[in-house]
Amino acid sequence: MNRQDFSDEQLLIIAERLLHQISEKKSENKQIPVGISNRHIHLCQQDIESLFGKGFNLVPKKYLSQPGQFASDQTVSVVGVKGSIHNVRVLGPERQESQLEISRTDSFQLGVHAPINESGNLTNAGSAFIVGPKGSIQLKENIIIAKRHIHMTPEDAKRFEVTQGQTVSVKTIGERATIFGETIIRISDDFSLECHLDMDEANAAGLSNKNAFVEITKEV
Repeated sequence: MNRQDFSDEQLLIIAERLLHQISEKKSENKQIPVGISNRHIHLCQQDIESLFGKGFNLVPKKYLSQPGQFASDQTVSVVGVKGSIHNVRVLGPERQESQLEISRTDSFQLGVHAPINESGNLTNAGSAFIVGPKGSIQLKENIIIAKRHIHMTPEDAKRFEVTQGQTVSVKTIGERATIFGETIIRISDDFSLECHLDMDEANAAGLSNKNAFVEITKEV
């Protein structure tokens, strides 16, 4: 059987059916790309100028998956009571309030208390000194371990049947498949679909920034 066995109308119907099947398969895809967050710092303009000089503006080095967000050329050192970590990347644009996000392993190295909070929630946050090329500042209750979360648009939320602030579990895909609970859903028109895990979580599940995915699961 070849093309000549079908009329143009029959071929059109077959093509439409194939396109519909492809569309259905795509909509059934429940995989969410993973973004692995290494330690980084967000700075307010006042702290940027204290660390890098008066009137200084962050210089974008690489734009990130979330619209408008970028890793800058600028880095700082973090000094805690037990140790220090150098070359911590500054993310832009500037924030209303500075916030350092680290992993639990980092907190041990620095000797810094850091609660697991949602980004922007600095309740009981930790403190440390930040050193830049032009000066230093003391962050007072500005250090957290970011709670794992999923960025998505309202359209994504409908597809995954979740709501703003909902807590879900996600299952990683790979040789060390792992289920992470207490993952917060964050919804905005300004977001791009992505699950954010920190380095400790990614290492535990054997994930890298290359082709890593999770799926929302009802397993506990």
